[in-house]
This record gives sequence, structure tokens and C-alpha cells, in this order.
Amino acid sequence: MGDTWSQLPWPGPPHPVVLLISLLLAAGATPAEAGTSCPVLCSCQNQVVDCSSRRLFSVPPDLPRDTRNLSLAHNRIAAVPPGYLTCYVELRVLDLRNNSLAELPPGLFLHAKRLARLDLSYNNLSHVPAGMFQAAHGLVHIDLSHNPWLRRVHPRAFQGLAQLRDLDLSYGGLAFLSLEALEGLPGLVTLQIGGNPWVCGCTMEPLLKWLRNRIQRCTADSQLAECRGPPEVEGAPLFSLTEESFKACHLTLTLDDYLFIAFVGFVVSIASVATNFLLGITANCCHRWSKASEEEEI
Repeated sequence: MGDTWSQLPWPGPPHPVVLLISLLLAAGATPAEAGTSCPVLCSCQNQVVDCSSRRLFSVPPDLPRDTRNLSLAHNRIAAVPPGYLTCYVELRVLDLRNNSLAELPPGLFLHAKRLARLDLSYNNLSHVPAGMFQAAHGLVHIDLSHNPWLRRVHPRAFQGLAQLRDLDLSYGGLAFLSLEALEGLPGLVTLQIGGNPWVCGCTMEPLLKWLRNRIQRCTADSQLAECRGPPEVEGAPLFSLTEESFKACHLTLTLDDYLFIAFVGFVVSIASVATNFLLGITANCCHRWSKASEEEEI
């Protein structure tokens, strides 16, 4: 048996092509896995991709397909390209705080149906358009605080977010918030609206009434929410306003009021006619007197 093994030929060095194929298979370099590498300047572990505080001016491309938690916080990102989240259907948490975002592309969250937490605080957003979070029905927490240029929230901005529990709109530039924007959020528990320049006029009453009715189960930062106008309520806490504060917004006329207005109108009309009549007579008399004086001089 030993003689038999000694007589068998030993294999020579492997062919270069065979060696290359073996290396590729060992490295797992298949097309399906090409997008699973971790981006440069980011760290990846257990489906968590951390690209925070890396002085990035743009979002990193080609994230691992199974990313669940993505942090892009504390960078200088000014824009997110359309369709950026299309391939990351497992995404649960997206942190974009402390960047330079002025807006987000339409349909950004169309494929992020499992997204639960979104942080857009400390950016330069100026408005929240209708359908901004379209298809992201799993959102539970949205932070839009500390966007100083945020002036407008569309009435249908949060449409379809039935699971939303926490909404932070504090420290922005909001003077008004449509009640319609909140009525479609049955699961809302925490609402932060302090630090905004609220104008507490008649248009604020529906929102304030809605908040009072839900304040037991909807926590709001009532101590931080103050009125910036009109002048008579400037500096007053928003939740200190009562129905009496909006009494002037509900002025209604009684039958006596209508009768009085009709009487005053009738009297004013008669007085106007009489005044015009007297002025006409006076002008006619003056004209005749002037003409008679001229004839006497002749």
C-alpha cells in the first residue's frame, strides 16, 4: 500500500484562473452581496450604521441592505437625493439631526414602511409639505424641533400616521398650526410646541380647544408655549387663555341689535335727505340774492 501511494503523481501548482476563482468564492464577492459593505467613514455593526460626526457634506452611498438603524447626525448634509431609502426596507431608525437640510425630496419614505423613529431636529426646514411622510405608516416618533425657519405645517403633513405617539414641533418659527394637522393622529400622546412665536388670535381657538380636551392623555409643554401676539396677550402662556379670551371672536347680533341698526340707518338716511334738501334751498337762495344784487348795481 505504501508503494502504491509513493507511485502516485503529486499535483503541480494550481492554474492562475482556478486560483482566482477560489479567492473570489472565499471572499464571497458575488454580485448579490456587492451592496453589503460598510461605507467609508462609517462604522457598521449588528445592522447599525453610524456615520455621525464625520463632517459629511452628502449622504454615504451603498449602505448595507439590511440596515435597521442609520445615524447621519452632526454633519453638514444639505440634501438627501430622491429615492435614497428605496433599497433599505428594513430601516427602523433614521437620525438626521444637526445638519443643513432645508427640505426633503418628495416620496423619500415611500419604501420605508417599517421606519419607527425619525429625527430631523436642528436643521433648516422651512415647511412640512403634504404627504411628506407618505407610506411611512409605522412612524411612532417624529422630532422636528429646533428648525428656526419652520413657518408652516401643511394640514395634511401627517396624514396616515395612525401610530404616531410623539411629535416635537418645539423651538421653530410657527405662528399657527392647523387643527386638521393633528386631528388625524389618534395615537398621539406627547406633543411639544413650546418656543414658537404663536399668534393667539381667533384662528388659534380651535387648536387650543382640541388640546384642552386631550390634555389628560396628550402631554404638551404648556409652560413653554407662549403667545407673541396680538399685543394684548403677548407673553401670556398659551394654555392660560380661556373661552373668555376668545369672546370677541363669537360676537352675534340679537333681534334688538338688528332693529337698532335698522332704526339708526333709517334716521341717518332721513337726516341725509333733509340735509341735502336744506343745502339745495340755501344754495338756490344765495344764487337768487347774488343775481338780484347784480341787477340793482346795473
